[in-house]
Amino acid sequence: MNLTTVAQNRKARYNYLFLELFESGIELKGSEVKSLRLGRVNISESYAREEGSELFLINSHFSKYSNSSYMNHEETRPRKLLLNKKEIRKIIGKLNKESLTLVPTKIFFNKKGFAKIEIALAKGKKDHDKREVNKKRTWEREKKRYK
Repeated sequence: MNLTTVAQNRKARYNYLFLELFESGIELKGSEVKSLRLGRVNISESYAREEGSELFLINSHFSKYSNSSYMNHEETRPRKLLLNKKEIRKIIGKLNKESLTLVPTKIFFNKKGFAKIEIALAKGKKDHDKREVNKKRTWEREKKRYK
């Protein structure tokens, strides 16, 4: 697939166990798309939340576009996620039933040039889980070194 990844949330894979991934559109203003194309986006501290029967991306930071005058955007405003009703109901059901979190993993442009965001239904890892993952990674590195 011809995807252009703009921003990744590397902390998410360390702090959460991903159960299911969804590809969603994101409602952006013109100046936000311009700053996204320049790669001036940060989603490391962001999450998605339900409001009514819609999902919103909270705490994502899109830097202001320098060539936009008074029509510039708020940097950390909530941004609506564009999913089918069926997918939204499925996500909201799992969020309410189990103690899960919606975490954005990456923002990218698809083949047609539309901005998309990959969100994950995730469960938070405990400290001992994180240590176990680190042990496995270092052991795999050591095995490769001895071969």
